[in-house]
Amino acid sequence: MRRFVFTLALAGSFIATATPAPRPQTPTAVIPENSQPSTVVVIDAGHGGFDRGGIPGQRVPEKKMTLDVAQRLKAVLTAYGYRVVMTRDSDVFVPLGTRVAIANSYRDAIFVCIHFNAARRGSANGIETYFYSSQSLPLASAIHYYVAGGAPTPNRGVRRRGFYVLRKTTIPAVLVECGFLTNATEANYAQSSAYQQKLAEEIGRGIRERSLVASTSDLARSKRGKRSSKSSSKSTSSKRKHSSDSDSEKRSSTKKKKSAPAQTEN
Repeated sequence: MRRFVFTLALAGSFIATATPAPRPQTPTAVIPENSQPSTVVVIDAGHGGFDRGGIPGQRVPEKKMTLDVAQRLKAVLTAYGYRVVMTRDSDVFVPLGTRVAIANSYRDAIFVCIHFNAARRGSANGIETYFYSSQSLPLASAIHYYVAGGAPTPNRGVRRRGFYVLRKTTIPAVLVECGFLTNATEANYAQSSAYQQKLAEEIGRGIRERSLVASTSDLARSKRGKRSSKSSSKSTSSKRKHSSDSDSEKRSSTKKKKSAPAQTEN
């Protein structure tokens, strides 16, 4: 009996002092704060050399404005951690075919063309962004979202056009028209260092957050589709109810006609 009590006491002491085995922890991936997608960005400053850009008689040369913004964009993207390739980094003429060849030589890349607009009508103004292939639309939408949203000029939208540099590239490619140099107000903006920097930063932000903007756009389209589907469903239900009511009325009318007494001629 004493041995049994001692054994219980010893077991109780062991249970009280033993520590439970630690639970295995699920490993979590540690993502560096400053990590960026391994994407090459090919920046194409429009025109250059003997090609001033714009239209005859235009006071502000487009080739200079595009290069200024492109060089600023290069600095912005480099700070983000992207690898940047310039089709031209000085006032030289580069054929369109060469620009496309440079872009297509990088498989994991995007192609961003910087341009400014021009028109005979001096009041024409605003920001617009072009794309050609469906794979380029998310990039065009993201860049335009930030550039047009941060510009003090009208939003002319995202448009599909078959420009050579967009049609011939095999990677996502966009062309940003950063305003009209034939518009006095926008020409003044374009020649401002602060505005050039703002354009570069907004384009860079669009590049960096293109997946987020694309996801938001897809979500919005999905919600619109659901609302449209619900509206269509309600309309169909209403039509069915209306049809059912009409059939009921027709049957009721038929019964009344059958039950009505026959009239005799005088």
